[in-house]
Amino acid sequence: VQLQASGGGLVQAGGSLRLSCVASGRMFSSYVMGWFRQAPGKEREFVAGINWSGGGAYYGDSVKGRFTISRDNAKNTVYLQMNSLKPEDTAVYYCAASRRVSRALADFGSWGQGTLVTVSS
Repeated sequence: VQLQASGGGLVQAGGSLRLSCVASGRMFSSYVMGWFRQAPGKEREFVAGINWSGGGAYYGDSVKGRFTISRDNAKNTVYLQMNSLKPEDTAVYYCAASRRVSRALADFGSWGQGTLVTVSS
């Protein structure tokens, strides 16, 4: 599956952004979808994941309560709604697809190109 992420940009602290990731090809609903991020000089980290049907979402500790992941299988799209953004959320955000529910980078075999989110203080 090929992935295309969009929606990044510059926002002030406390603001909101919604990222989108569109998948090409069939069988989108057979993939667990995830969002990861990588800040300058840091390792890529898990942000959020959602299961095949969209009925189960799970989050990294640093974003829990502020970010919401969702998916629309009819549109082959996964979203990341980011609220109460903080400067430490600044990173390149990547969407990714996996065959199983996981937080591990190695379990996600398909990756989008990344979209930059910058949060100013």
